[in-house]
Amino acid sequence: MKAVIEHIPVSVPIELGALDGDLNIPPELKGLVLFAHGSGSSRHSPRNRYVADVLNESSLGTLLVDLLTADEEREDEYNARLRFDIDLLTKRVVTITNWLAKQPQATGHTLGLFGASTGAAAALMAAARLPKLVKAVVSRGGRPDLAGLDAALVGAPTLLIVGGEDTEVIQMNRDAMALMKCETKLAIVPGATHLFEEPGTLAKVAKLAAGWFAAHLK
Repeated sequence: MKAVIEHIPVSVPIELGALDGDLNIPPELKGLVLFAHGSGSSRHSPRNRYVADVLNESSLGTLLVDLLTADEEREDEYNARLRFDIDLLTKRVVTITNWLAKQPQATGHTLGLFGASTGAAAALMAAARLPKLVKAVVSRGGRPDLAGLDAALVGAPTLLIVGGEDTEVIQMNRDAMALMKCETKLAIVPGATHLFEEPGTLAKVAKLAAGWFAAHLK
């Protein structure tokens, strides 16, 4: 019988209002993962939701949450500015992580961050700011290079997943790795492009992420 997962709609307070999210709690919880999307995506991202489902099946809780308010999303659709505002995205990830750590579902459990695209930089910068809370990071097709020198301050074990055909982003990830001092691994998925749209490639991402979080969120 498939495990029953508790689905909880949440609203995370911020200085300008609130951010909507979906918190999923599987039975026999082993840890919680906050998803930080980027590049104009949202908590409804089908790729992140697929990965979240696989994590839930591995007894990992997930929080998919919008990093922008509804008004900010409308502005970003017009000028695509906020999706590249790494400082703003990082601030939001830090706020949400602190909020999540105080929820009753998080009691006694460790937290991880899953970042995609520009959200990967925000995840790394948040991990650098919250070393006592964030215990593992995974990046999918991310831009960890946008974290700049903050990458060197990350202490949480970090897995960088990139498509084998995404050659420019592979180099960007290697550039970030050169700065990082924590446990870091680059996993290249053969035949995958930036969005992992090729058959079976996203499943490999999800399996890699689940394994990484299961090993480090103890």
